[in-house]
Amino acid sequence: MLAPKERKIFCLNNIAQVGLDKFRAGYIVTENIDDAAGIMVRSADMKEMNFPAGLRAIARAGAGVNNIPIEKCSEAGIVVFNTPGANANSVKELVIAGLLLASRDIYGGISWVRENAGISDITKLAEKAKKNFAGHEIAGKTLGVIGLGAIGVRVANAAISLGMNVLGYDPYLSLKSAWMLSPMVKHADTPDEVYSASDFITIHVPAMDATRHMLNAEAFSKMKEGVKLLNFARDILVDEEALRDAMTSGHVARYVSDFPNGTSANIPGAIVLPHLGASTEEAEDNCAVMAAVQLQDYLDNGNIANSVNFPEINAGLCGAEARVAILHRNIPAMLSGITSFFGSNGLNIENLINKARGQYAYTLLDISHKMPDDTTERLREINGVLRVRRVKERSQGW
Repeated sequence: MLAPKERKIFCLNNIAQVGLDKFRAGYIVTENIDDAAGIMVRSADMKEMNFPAGLRAIARAGAGVNNIPIEKCSEAGIVVFNTPGANANSVKELVIAGLLLASRDIYGGISWVRENAGISDITKLAEKAKKNFAGHEIAGKTLGVIGLGAIGVRVANAAISLGMNVLGYDPYLSLKSAWMLSPMVKHADTPDEVYSASDFITIHVPAMDATRHMLNAEAFSKMKEGVKLLNFARDILVDEEALRDAMTSGHVARYVSDFPNGTSANIPGAIVLPHLGASTEEAEDNCAVMAAVQLQDYLDNGNIANSVNFPEINAGLCGAEARVAILHRNIPAMLSGITSFFGSNGLNIENLINKARGQYAYTLLDISHKMPDDTTERLREINGVLRVRRVKERSQGW
């Protein structure tokens, strides 16, 4: 029996060993990116990178992919994976901490103790000073959750268990999230409903052109006087210059963000953390494991799960003579062109899955006969084909 194919993986960031251990025998972590069939990455900026010709996939050990040039990868037939939900509990717990930081001046109290640590009667002095750091309980207050994905649902449910009233808004609520969401979470039809009713607002939507600065001066004006905002998603979701004005006027009482930058770090009254959302051992392990499993399944079997640029396909393990994967544009006559090639070469298609996602599509085929040596080159000649992979061939090892 032939040995499994050797595949090389390059890690742009430190990836938890528990994830790397998920790769089967034959996978090697290489120090030369030019040899890599797959890249694993966390936060390293890949936007200006030149990708090696043999690179087939990138696995982001985390949810956000704004550090990866998605369109460039798509055009090169490089599948980009992320790990939605793997760090959701870690971020949820920090959001709950953010709620408490926003509702009570815990940060101010800690700073006061440090500043007065050398005073001998600090205990007595603290009893007089503590009134300066008084706040409010979160129980009974209303939390508006914008975005009910893997993190937003967990935040909403946790807030319910803490005695808060929760109002959720998400026009794209998935069936999975709907099943997970507490029935006590009230549904809002528009963001304006959330703005006008909430004492606290937390945002959990992806960063893209459509959501850039969605919390802006107009949105702030529709919020309650003294509202407290939490941003553990991405800094570009909030117009932080407009936020500075809203906080100076007192309309926004507090801003807790996990994204320090030149603006947020200098807003008086803002509490800005150094991007700690997924910085737990558990989250890093979960993301690494999920990324490795998805990357290996694609490289070994052609299956795609949690890709941000190509459709999800799962054909299981290949029991046929060969399996070929074709990444292509979503244009007319593509499928007929592909199947015609195999038919004209006397190759029977045992199984075929074709799915599209926007302007890109993916076709995975199991073939019952040995493919000609020039199969890859000839399939690439079909207009619209971006990449062809001979995923598995019985004669060459599995």
